[in-house]
Amino acid sequence: MRIGELSRTTGVSVPTIKFYVREGLLPAGELTSPNQASYGETHVRRLRLIRALLDVGGLSVAAVREVIVAVDDSDRPLHKVLGAAADRLVPRYDHESGAGMEEARKRVAELIAERGWRTFERSAAAEALATALAALEEAGHGGFTEVLGAYADAAERVARADLEYVAHHVAREEVVESVVVGTVLGDAIFSALRRIAHADASDRVFGRTT
Repeated sequence: MRIGELSRTTGVSVPTIKFYVREGLLPAGELTSPNQASYGETHVRRLRLIRALLDVGGLSVAAVREVIVAVDDSDRPLHKVLGAAADRLVPRYDHESGAGMEEARKRVAELIAERGWRTFERSAAAEALATALAALEEAGHGGFTEVLGAYADAAERVARADLEYVAHHVAREEVVESVVVGTVLGDAIFSALRRIAHADASDRVFGRTT
């Protein structure tokens, strides 16, 4: 297909496609004449991935380039490629190192060890969890960690469901795209479901006593 057809197929404007090519995010089309290039399904998949990373994931062009490099590295295991994308989706928080943060990191490390999770104690997600636990402690709700195990149980079930969905895709671009979209929108879905369940649980626990 020509670049115009690629634009119509993907909904990405021609100038934007050319920008992605210049930035090294999208491979150039195959030249069929001095002024014409041909594009295929690989370009369609790559554009979908780029848009997912930029629009859904909110990543910068530089961060997208790093993920693209990981995707194109055929020697890199898919697990590492997914990690390169997922780590960039984790919110970063400004926090000061201190006794509270160090204690929270210790609790996260203990949780990872208890669950037998194959992850790093100082990953972006682990740091985000430690920051949240430290904030709870500072707010006087450190006892909330008592339900951390229940949260971990739920997280494991959701993670398995996520990966079962991802496994349906074959191309690396499609797998990474599904992880990005599934992570960001999955967070929104899980948050909404949690609030719906809160309303039900509140009625069952407190509604009959008032």
